[in-house]
Amino acid sequence: MPSIDISSLQSSTTPRELRLESRGPEVAALQRKLLEAGFDPGVADGVFGRRTETAVKLFQQSRGLTADGIVGTRTWTALGVHVEGEPPEVPISTGLNEKQLREIMPRLSADRASECLPHLDGAMVEADMLTPQRQAAFLAQLAHESGELRYFEELASGEAYEGRQDLGNTKLGDGKRYKGRGPIQLTGRNNYRAAGRALGLDLEANPERAADTDVGFRVAAWFWTSRGLNALADVGDFREITRRINGGYNGLAQREAYYRRALEVLTH
Repeated sequence: MPSIDISSLQSSTTPRELRLESRGPEVAALQRKLLEAGFDPGVADGVFGRRTETAVKLFQQSRGLTADGIVGTRTWTALGVHVEGEPPEVPISTGLNEKQLREIMPRLSADRASECLPHLDGAMVEADMLTPQRQAAFLAQLAHESGELRYFEELASGEAYEGRQDLGNTKLGDGKRYKGRGPIQLTGRNNYRAAGRALGLDLEANPERAADTDVGFRVAAWFWTSRGLNALADVGDFREITRRINGGYNGLAQREAYYRRALEVLTH
């Protein structure tokens, strides 16, 4: 991919930044990259307006960056653009492999592990889960919620969620339409809408996409970061992580067993 030289761009703070009211070919390049990434900034006209700013913030949020709408080196790099004067970005991986994943989740088949791992790895990178503590907590919760990545759609019909105002289920059929999906069982119209906005996807109109591996793991990572769970993983507060995910402590013993196993696998 050709580099974009934005070294001449000036701002009130850091060079090589774009922000609201910036103009020029660099802005048009930014708008095209956002659109390629699934975040619609409007017409690639080289004018950094409110719609472009919103797209930037949503992109930054999805990649675990500070969602300030200012495009500096980290945001350019996350978009896959090499900024002149900066070293090329080296692809990041969590380092998790199939053997480790199946040791943490013994009922996970080799084929399913192979299918899931690239999407799981990418989602953890997006959410800055690059330490064993964060990865172990995340994998433990996913293992419990999804039956070791085997179930990406709630087995129940979802009728129990019908009319749940707290979930945003206000229309007839919303209970079934927005039943639990993905490895963390995203539930309710409000959550589908919020996740979709953060990821640049229309999950409210296409809720079944949350059950696909390429989207489901990103949804789970969004849910995780949106509730500040990395910070809790850093201090080992797994019980509070469970409460924020479950709303209580359902299945805590099994979740903790997965957590201990994941820590053992990832630190040895």
